[in-house]
Amino acid sequence: MMQGRVNQRCEAVISVVVRGGDKIKSVDTVIDTGFNGFLSLPIDIIVELGLPWNYRDRATLGDGSETLFDIYNAEAIWNGQYREIEVNAAETEPLLGMRMLKGYRLQVDTIEGGAVTIDMLPNVVEDSR
Repeated sequence: MMQGRVNQRCEAVISVVVRGGDKIKSVDTVIDTGFNGFLSLPIDIIVELGLPWNYRDRATLGDGSETLFDIYNAEAIWNGQYREIEVNAAETEPLLGMRMLKGYRLQVDTIEGGAVTIDMLPNVVEDSR
């Protein structure tokens, strides 16, 4: 089980440890059910971790506009184990997307300071990408 908290802006937040090579950083991420990727990070964190560039992808934002994102490779500690993930470069607060939550149950007590819990669903095999 992974745990987080609901912040003052009513956002579900969970810390994720991200690794690039031999550099490791704990990042507070906002869970975004409208984001279908793994994780988004600002470019300064991507550079700090030395994440290798993978490719560029087009995405449709919540307002309907399209934009290009640079995608980087990383590893994250997820459910106690390292997992290979893709990181979208975005100059927003770090976001945790639905691809990271695939095969898991998300529960949120939607009050300030409320509990956020993420549990692996039984009999589900994780896919790394």
